[in-house]
Amino acid sequence: MTLAQHLRELRTRLFRGALAIGIGAGVAWAQYQTIFAQIRKPFDEVAGANTVLALPGITSGFSLQLKVALAAGVVLSSPIWLYQMWRFISPGLRSNERKWAFIFTGVAVPLFAAGLWLAYVVMPRTLQVMFDFTPTGVSNFTSVESYIGFFLQIELFFGLAFLLPLVLVMLNFAGILSGARVKESWRWIIFGSFVFGAIATPSGDPVGMTIVAVPMIAMSLVAMTIALVNDKRRARRAKVSGTNQWSDDQASPLDIV
Repeated sequence: MTLAQHLRELRTRLFRGALAIGIGAGVAWAQYQTIFAQIRKPFDEVAGANTVLALPGITSGFSLQLKVALAAGVVLSSPIWLYQMWRFISPGLRSNERKWAFIFTGVAVPLFAAGLWLAYVVMPRTLQVMFDFTPTGVSNFTSVESYIGFFLQIELFFGLAFLLPLVLVMLNFAGILSGARVKESWRWIIFGSFVFGAIATPSGDPVGMTIVAVPMIAMSLVAMTIALVNDKRRARRAKVSGTNQWSDDQASPLDIV
């Protein structure tokens, strides 16, 4: 595949993903009040008498609704843009391996949703830690846009983090990353998972940190196992064909000329 063909493929996949997000945002716009009620629920659980959620300006309400609709559109359209992401890589795979696009999407969507759900669960505790820094006798007038920005960052942070093990598998199937290389990095995977847990639970609670880290470690181990099994399958096929095990399945090189 030439460089121009790669760029056209990327443009097509980006357009389809953006279109899906736009449609999802339109649906979310119509259900804005219901969605916003769920978003502010963690705030209401920990808000005290000196904590107020407020809009800072006249146009803030419109920009808030637009931001919420777009974020909800990303979540609602996740099956589409995740599928498009895989299909952009799939031209470098054998034709009989492109069926994995549906399997990838079927696994990626629940993982992404699980990350969002876990972020929502730990959100009240995270907010409580932040509000505890408010000095005595001082009211905390929190901007709605500030809260929404914080909320969306944590949600997307968790959602994308839960996709990382699947990305490892995707890179392995694309012939870019070997299972042996993943296995060599297992110490860093464990360390990174606990660092992520510490960042996600700023209270420093070891139980909360472990609750976040353990699922990521477990998913990474599953990803490593799948990659190792796939490497053995490649090695057997390479032995039969008399070629290097990576040469058959590597992504097609860019023809820049």
